[in-house]
Amino acid sequence: MSLSDTHTGPLIMGASGRLGRTLARVWDGSAPVWQTRGGAGGTLAWDILNAPAPELPDIGGIVVLAGVTAGSAAELALNTDLALAGAELGARLGVPVLVASTQAVYGPQPGLLREDAPLMPASDYGRAKRAMEAAVAAPHVTCLRIGNVAGCDALAAGIARGGVVLDRFADGQGPRRAMLGPRDLCHVIQGLLAAPARPPVLNVARPGLVAMADVLMAAGVAFDWRDAPPNALPELGLDVGLLQGICPLPAADAADMAAQGGLK
Repeated sequence: MSLSDTHTGPLIMGASGRLGRTLARVWDGSAPVWQTRGGAGGTLAWDILNAPAPELPDIGGIVVLAGVTAGSAAELALNTDLALAGAELGARLGVPVLVASTQAVYGPQPGLLREDAPLMPASDYGRAKRAMEAAVAAPHVTCLRIGNVAGCDALAAGIARGGVVLDRFADGQGPRRAMLGPRDLCHVIQGLLAAPARPPVLNVARPGLVAMADVLMAAGVAFDWRDAPPNALPELGLDVGLLQGICPLPAADAADMAAQGGLK
């Protein structure tokens, strides 16, 4: 299908990133328009920061995955520029826009964090995403505060490096996190774009917490323990009640996370 054809899949900005590549492998809904800077593999060629959007077919929404996860303050600030490009295009086309944010905007706060919790990011990345959320706020934009995506998180990176070391806390347990799998995220994206209305911000994860040790054991991956440093957070939980009312996900499950993430 050429880009001049009409269809209702979304434009997904940032198809060459880790999350974009992972979603492309599992996507099973209306075919999206996948955007990359150079147009590799038949994707839509668009240098987002240096050129206006090219001609597009009819699309059902925009998903901004394009972003910067590490670097200087100036480099991280590009998250705002990339998200604004998607938000402005969505306003012009009259379609909803989903912008990938992160649970890191909450910082190391205990308990199940709702969308109205104070934003207290502890990292430059979290602070950059907080600034991005503020910049793109608009009725047609929803910022997705995404938990750990199986296969795309630090745990998967540790496995790829060939060695995983988990913090062990005073209770003998390791870190527990809000998680979801790539197929879960596809379900959420499609459900949100089809919904009659969307909130301005939304926590995105399965209900409950997943122990990183359980994911590794389910994947058959050996790991080592170390004593947790004083600033380590045993749990980072997201209240996903709002999400469950729009496009429900099943309860957190370590074995399914290992499977969806391609860890076993």
